[in-house]
Amino acid sequence: MKLLRVGPAGAERPALLDGDDVLRDLSALVDDIDGRLLQDDAQLTAIREAAAAGTLPVLDAAGLRTGAPLGRIGKIVCIGLNYHDHAAETGAPVPGEPVVFMKAPDTVVGPYDTVLVPRGSEKTDWEVELAVVIGRTARYLGSHEEALACVAGYAVAHDVSERAFQIERGGQWDKGKNCETFNPLGPWLVTADEVPDPQALSLRLWVNGELKQDGTTADQIFPVAEVVRYLSHFMTLYPGDVINTGTPAGVALGHPDPKPYLRSGDVVELEIAGLGRQTQTLKQA
Repeated sequence: MKLLRVGPAGAERPALLDGDDVLRDLSALVDDIDGRLLQDDAQLTAIREAAAAGTLPVLDAAGLRTGAPLGRIGKIVCIGLNYHDHAAETGAPVPGEPVVFMKAPDTVVGPYDTVLVPRGSEKTDWEVELAVVIGRTARYLGSHEEALACVAGYAVAHDVSERAFQIERGGQWDKGKNCETFNPLGPWLVTADEVPDPQALSLRLWVNGELKQDGTTADQIFPVAEVVRYLSHFMTLYPGDVINTGTPAGVALGHPDPKPYLRSGDVVELEIAGLGRQTQTLKQA
């Protein structure tokens, strides 16, 4: 299923995009797309049955904002340097264990919302990423099979980063990762049954129409199942938590000087095969 949330920011309603790309209203069945829903097999079955029966009301998509496809996000855990080609372009050694940092849930915006360049920023960068959405509590998992059983679905994430804040200002990476609007998510949450192999997805990103990133999740150093298993030994993952699993080569940081960092007025487009496409215009904060 392709689950999404539509409407004004803070007042989104749950919806579904059916097999004919018709937008359907889910608000009579559920109050939101969130962790509570993702762990409720009965409600998910009811949605599937209603979608198959064609009984869900049609929503007029014209002029309707698409919000992030997941509400009430618990936490966002991010994996850095998780693609062989990205590690190579930045000159970093391949990590022996996943590099972990956090983003606050309030960085999440819709897939077509404005992204703000922080005040004082000169190195705002792009990163297309596969987001993993947790649907079952995960703690001390023992196998990749257990890990994938905890995944509710997948989405496109844009892990916007400010490299000077991240690398040059001391402390941890979090300073360059948590500026407002720095995690567009969506347009859809695609349930795991529609993504049989998360290591066979192409990722692409364009800036002002120029292709900058063109990668595949097959190049991940730590695949999705290992990332979920690994994290479960350091923190408990709950339904509604999100994991951003890293970005392939092609970020501005990896370009020769002068690096083409983002500026107000730039347009970024990104997509992951089967998970949808985002577009954001940048503006000054």
